[in-house]
Amino acid sequence: MSIETKMPSPPRRRLFVLLPLLVFLGLAGLFLSQLLSGRDVSEIPSALIGLPAPQTNLPPLEGSNLPGLDSKSFAGKVTLVNVFASWCAPCREEHPVLLALSQDRRFTLAALNYKDEPENARRFLGDLGNPYQAIGVDPAGRAAIDWGVYGVPETFVIGKDGKIAYKHVGPLTSESARDLLLPQIEKALAAPG
Repeated sequence: MSIETKMPSPPRRRLFVLLPLLVFLGLAGLFLSQLLSGRDVSEIPSALIGLPAPQTNLPPLEGSNLPGLDSKSFAGKVTLVNVFASWCAPCREEHPVLLALSQDRRFTLAALNYKDEPENARRFLGDLGNPYQAIGVDPAGRAAIDWGVYGVPETFVIGKDGKIAYKHVGPLTSESARDLLLPQIEKALAAPG
């Protein structure tokens, strides 16, 4: 009695050798096509663009002497809603950009203070300056969920019609404010409302 080891036939053996190479080439082609498409792969789309801003009525930050965040106040004017927290290091990085934006009186700059302690938020704004005209407190983060917030910081442009016109994910820099945010603000300001 002889024991035979069954070896795959030569064409089948070639397939086993070539299969990983074919899979690799297919994936490499897919990644290359995405890379050469010119699309910004770091951009995170928002399902809320073009839809009315979520109904929001957040209480004000205690001691700020400013109103809370109320979506009814968006009507008829362009509003930037910035999501920030005192514990957020990138929020500290973008703060000088927000202070510069707050000098432009053609739009309102409002804040959604995300999962923060009121005294820490007041200290943050006391140390760095307060660019906001309204600050709504969202201690549990429920309103941020309605807004589709991925993380802090994020900034939304709300048009005069109360709809979300643009969403910027991550900290604003001078370049992103100039190249991405300001053109969207200008478009929202020019739109009928």
